[in-house]
Amino acid sequence: MMLEGKSCLISRSLPSSCEPESEWAYLAHEVLNGKRPAPEDVEAEDMDEVDCGGGKRSKPPSPQPHTPDISEGHGSSRNASSGGGEEHGNGSSLIGAIGRDLTINCLLRLSRSDYGSVASLNKDFRSLVRNGEIYRLRRQNGVAEHWVYFSCNVLEWDAYDPYRGRWIQVPKMPPDECFMCSDKESLAVGTELLVFAMAHIVFRYSILTNSWTRADPMISPRCLFGSTSVGAKAYVAGGTDSSGRILSSAEMYDSETHSWSPLPSMNRARKMCSGVFMDGKFYVVGGVASNNKVLTCGEEYDLKRQSWKVIENMSEGLNGVTGAPPLIAVVNNELYAADYSEKDVKKYDKQNNKWITLGKLPERSVSMNGWGLAFRACGDRLIVIGGPRTSIGGTIELNSWTPDERPPVWNLIARRPSGNFVYNCAVMGC
Repeated sequence: MMLEGKSCLISRSLPSSCEPESEWAYLAHEVLNGKRPAPEDVEAEDMDEVDCGGGKRSKPPSPQPHTPDISEGHGSSRNASSGGGEEHGNGSSLIGAIGRDLTINCLLRLSRSDYGSVASLNKDFRSLVRNGEIYRLRRQNGVAEHWVYFSCNVLEWDAYDPYRGRWIQVPKMPPDECFMCSDKESLAVGTELLVFAMAHIVFRYSILTNSWTRADPMISPRCLFGSTSVGAKAYVAGGTDSSGRILSSAEMYDSETHSWSPLPSMNRARKMCSGVFMDGKFYVVGGVASNNKVLTCGEEYDLKRQSWKVIENMSEGLNGVTGAPPLIAVVNNELYAADYSEKDVKKYDKQNNKWITLGKLPERSVSMNGWGLAFRACGDRLIVIGGPRTSIGGTIELNSWTPDERPPVWNLIARRPSGNFVYNCAVMGC
């Protein structure tokens, strides 16, 4: 459920009040007493409730954007009932009454779902949310919630919040002929989702403004590259340029400055590779060389030393020439893979440089040689997005498993009618 309006911030254990300081005390009371729902898997039989926003409701709410239009919050019923026609107090009275440090501490403990309502309190809270400061502070304090963004239709993206079991409405991408086909790449970094076309065109979606804008292209635009992100930085390597030349070059993107900078090139050029961040390093796994030879080696980029190292046989058996790039993901610095040919889940043994089969993928997750299936890390869990294909339409399903020492047991956490071929998928943690 998307919390709307200021009333959602009030704990029912306290009496009502319209005074600005009292209202902030309600917020602090609710946050400090830990009344936010904790992340948990939702059973398959509760899918009707999940699809309408989580929890049992007689009337499902409409999907809401990440940060609601702030102008809608200025004329709330509570504001009118207090007898004033202006916003609840000002920044100095609300934040000053409790102190900036304690205010920030309380805000950090809120779900990012709540920030639209927080921003509607007054201009200072709005500034904290809309300029990204609160997300920078969350990052500095090791606080993050991971939402899944994926596209099953041209120019359309869906988002799912597994913490509250709800779908989030994402605006449709601006119409551009470069994005009308399915041949796109994407990555999430900081508070942004970047979508790359074959041409030198990049669109950026920001959760701060809930809108799409044109973004600067890479120094060397490419597709079929390996990528990953950590915090406000994203890393890309390999791929192919518009003329079909396979690349070894690498770049870093800073979402704070919206700028690209070059990194040292890999030892081997490769396309159709995958990237992950593990143990403080950027790994590029698998891929295909210029002679269509499948590369089973991986490469490790040390951010401190700014150098690459080849790891032989790192992706042995994970993909082929006609298949998708390796479906890999990292949870708690452990590397996992989805073997789409055998529908197996595997774990990488770092010490022995080999893959260990743990169990099976969800039964109803299907793909075309790995294409159309998403396998991602989402916080401390693995997420598989896909669904059965029928002649009369499809259903997209999200399955979740938190890795442990036992074979995978997948929980169906969400499903909805949709195209069931996943063209792009990214997880944003902020």
